[in-house]
Amino acid sequence: MMVNAELYVRDLPGQLVGSLEPISMVDGNIVGVVHDREQMVNQRICINVTFKVNGSEDLQNLRKIWKSKDVIIAKMGSVYNTYSMEYLLMGNLNATYVDNLLKISSKTVSMESVSISYSSREGSNDRTVMITVEVRTKDDLDKLDSFFSERCEKDSLTYIRGL
Repeated sequence: MMVNAELYVRDLPGQLVGSLEPISMVDGNIVGVVHDREQMVNQRICINVTFKVNGSEDLQNLRKIWKSKDVIIAKMGSVYNTYSMEYLLMGNLNATYVDNLLKISSKTVSMESVSISYSSREGSNDRTVMITVEVRTKDDLDKLDSFFSERCEKDSLTYIRGL
């Protein structure tokens, strides 16, 4: 399980190492650390650390160790991967069409983020739409690919996946 934590430690020598060492004590692996000396609260420095642990039991043990070392846990949460894909749609379409397309697709696939860019030529009904989507699973990405492919074929639009 990937975890991100925002910790506050006393501004004293050795506190950074002392706050990170417990992660290895529960067989965790540090992915990244940001030590922000500018962000201080009550003479404590903010440390943002991303790490992997085997499960919730290890995470509970880590919390206990940090508490015993006077490390304040301001935030802690799991981190998840997302999968992104770009779709280029070309043809006789407008913003309402794209909005409806995304509403329909969101009923079967949970999208974490969506970005849309339009372009068109003056005097033409043809438009180009770039849709960038992030989803949580590869299965959702496969479902979204199928949805866009089928829908674009039905509506006589040109569809390009993965630019």
